[in-house]
Amino acid sequence: MLASCKTEDRKSDAVSNKPIDSIFAEFYQFKKSINPIEATKAGYSGYNDTIANYISDRYQKHLVENYGRFLEQLSAYDSTELTPAQWMSLRVMQWDCAIKKEGLTNKLVTMASPIYDLPSFELMPLIQIQSLHLYVAQLAGGTSVQPFGTVKDYDNWLERIDDYVIFLDACVVKMKEGIKQGVVLPKSLTKKMIPQLTGFIEAPVKRHLFYTPILNMPDTFITTERERLDKAYTSAITEKLIPAYTRLNDFLTNSYVPACRETSGIGALPHGPETYQYLIRLHTTTNMTADEIHELGKSEVARISEEMEKAKNAIGFQGDLKAFFDHVRNHGEQMPFTQPDQVIANFNSIRERIDKKLGQVFDLKPKAGFEVRRTEAFREASASAEYVPGSKDATRSGIFYVPIPDVRNYNKFADEALFLHEAIPGHHYQLSLQQENESLPEFLHPESMGVFVEGWALYAESLGKELGLYEDPYQYFGMLSMEMHRAIRLVVDTGIHAKGWTREEAIQYSLDHEAESEEGIIAEIERYMATPGQALSYKIGQLKIRELRDKATASLGDSFEVKEFHNQVLNSGSLPLILLEEKIEGWIASQK
Repeated sequence: MLASCKTEDRKSDAVSNKPIDSIFAEFYQFKKSINPIEATKAGYSGYNDTIANYISDRYQKHLVENYGRFLEQLSAYDSTELTPAQWMSLRVMQWDCAIKKEGLTNKLVTMASPIYDLPSFELMPLIQIQSLHLYVAQLAGGTSVQPFGTVKDYDNWLERIDDYVIFLDACVVKMKEGIKQGVVLPKSLTKKMIPQLTGFIEAPVKRHLFYTPILNMPDTFITTERERLDKAYTSAITEKLIPAYTRLNDFLTNSYVPACRETSGIGALPHGPETYQYLIRLHTTTNMTADEIHELGKSEVARISEEMEKAKNAIGFQGDLKAFFDHVRNHGEQMPFTQPDQVIANFNSIRERIDKKLGQVFDLKPKAGFEVRRTEAFREASASAEYVPGSKDATRSGIFYVPIPDVRNYNKFADEALFLHEAIPGHHYQLSLQQENESLPEFLHPESMGVFVEGWALYAESLGKELGLYEDPYQYFGMLSMEMHRAIRLVVDTGIHAKGWTREEAIQYSLDHEAESEEGIIAEIERYMATPGQALSYKIGQLKIRELRDKATASLGDSFEVKEFHNQVLNSGSLPLILLEEKIEGWIASQK
């Protein structure tokens, strides 16, 4: 298809009157072809040699045509022809195609970014976080999802580099057009990108990140192949990558930064307000308005503040909540580490404690392995903690990445909640179970709906006491702080993008209501500036899952079984909230 010129011959034609399972299979093939990095992430090798130039007009036209074709095919079915599971999968596919097609008609958005299925902005294709230039560098090190086990793998990566260089140059063209149209990034975000490029320009070839696979070549490679690959990777770095990074860096420094805007939100851009409302629907799967979400956020901030007061008083701190935030931020006992390995070891000890009680709360367990790993140095300064799933066949473990830019200032007060969110039973459980579920169509195996994925992970944080955690009152306060962090997002994201808040106003609101460090808060606010609407998904999803659990508990009484509730939430893949609610209400009725 249009992943690159190399994949156009992989296009399949629409066929009428197909069995629904064949349409599901065709849709997944389409999804892999338009997002080849996600295909690699899922363990499919057929697209390991390409990167999509997803900001090109031709590529986006291709998407519009195919989403429309799939919607037309799905409209021929009704629920009487399909099993309940098939009908649910059809409705998820229908929602996905419709919302993505709508995004492609928006004046600002392009719906094909290869990073976590997030939308991209055609005229602002690179940002300081969750951006292709960072993800490709992550793949280049050879320890992520890009395979480097065979000579073919090494050659595939060389071809992928060729596509990547084309993409970087296309970004410069699009950003120049953005300058003409007044669609540019906030200056503070662009200034964060420039240092990310420096290491790729100045590093000697033998110490260049993109040379790392050569240093780790398998012993099975014969001498002639080793010499050929060494020469080819050296050439790719010196003749393609460094010049491309230099062109991009020079453009950002000399042309783009002077043209960047001082405003923070997307609402200040042409077509910004309607684009933000679209992004709210995309990321929350609801029709809530920015004003409704803003008020919900403020009410949640007030509720959690009351719980924090109780936790602070239980600890015995004398002073108001804001003073307690400063105490937690700077409390020496919460920053005990001197080596990054100690941070990793602390997370592994949390895992050991959880293992003792998991069986009481879950009876589904993924096959995939799991490890905790420090975030790579080149992106650590701007990165948040994150989880990257293992392969579908469980041969590659899932990875919980932890940024530790300054170990002596690493504060552990929320580590238990963070582990529950990113690892077990949060993202590692949900995403691994989803992609290992053979009863689901394959298009439902990847990460997909952020409101479900992140909503589940935030809900997982609330299970700490059931899993033997939060015995340390600081860790319990850390859980409240994590929840507060997500409630604040509802306020500041809508504040920035719909109410004209400045970056500094959003930072101050966060400082006033949570115990995160100022450095961490700045990174988070800049993340919301770069990815409008995405941060809303966590709390909106969590509140719905908690609401459904409370409803099931009240309706079923003594017959409520938390393990079965969790099974019902997790065994259909990522669902829009309206479909999740429909499913759980049906389950409650069936249990009665």
